[in-house]
Amino acid sequence: MRKIIFSLLCLCVPLMAASAIRADDSAARLPEIVVSPLREEQPVGAYEQPEWTTERRFPTTRVYLQETPGDVGVEQWVKAQWPRDEKANFLFQEEGELGLPHRFQLDVYENWARDEEGTIQQDSVSLELRYALADWGKLPLNPTLYGEWTFRNPDLGADKYEVKLLFGDEFAQRWHWGVNFAYEQETGDELTREYAASEGVSYTVLDKKLSIGEEIKVESETTKDDRHPIPLEVDVGPSVQWRPTPNTHLDVVPLIGVTSDSPLVESWIVFGVDFGGQKGGEAQAPVSLRSH
Repeated sequence: MRKIIFSLLCLCVPLMAASAIRADDSAARLPEIVVSPLREEQPVGAYEQPEWTTERRFPTTRVYLQETPGDVGVEQWVKAQWPRDEKANFLFQEEGELGLPHRFQLDVYENWARDEEGTIQQDSVSLELRYALADWGKLPLNPTLYGEWTFRNPDLGADKYEVKLLFGDEFAQRWHWGVNFAYEQETGDELTREYAASEGVSYTVLDKKLSIGEEIKVESETTKDDRHPIPLEVDVGPSVQWRPTPNTHLDVVPLIGVTSDSPLVESWIVFGVDFGGQKGGEAQAPVSLRSH
């Protein structure tokens, strides 16, 4: 009996070993599973920035550079405000954007205002220059410097300048974020001074098609004759971006005033079209992220 058992063991052990070797070999040949990021999170352009940053996501908050070198974009803005004790007023803005080498971007704005009496007239022309301190991902939060000079209609007020510090990043797949800090100064008349901060967070529902989120804007504006007490305007609300085609975007942001110095409602609508470079094309994933 012992001889029979020993013979069976001698037969089974090699069979089990061979089976284990075949299983290991089969496992070794299984295709590698690679989880690719969203197309809008894949790098594009000279600065390896994610594609979503090239389509303005937050009307109240800038993120990095919107145009890579040689790219051009145009946008139509409508800002509507309903103050607590006054009639509604509207600002219409046409914007042109140009990507420049060495992490610069130049924007030009034409602004038209409709006052509470219903009169529409040119308000101002603005020039904006941005400079990103490094390629995307090289510095924490991707800091970008922003400067703007506004040439106002003399009948409506004095020229003014604005400086901003822009931050933005992705803190998880599908989650995008931006924060701005700003200072604005009027050069004459009432010498109006404004301190502001804004923040936006978005979640991608459909890749390169639809995202939702929230935005918040905090401002304090004073004049030379009225620096104290300092008013505080806080507006917060949902945001939606729809991208009907690869090179167009529509942003809608209705903000609700939450302090006594805030308007009842301040809403933003932005429609943009982008041309050239990566605009209208598919972002390319790095070789290491492509599945075989």
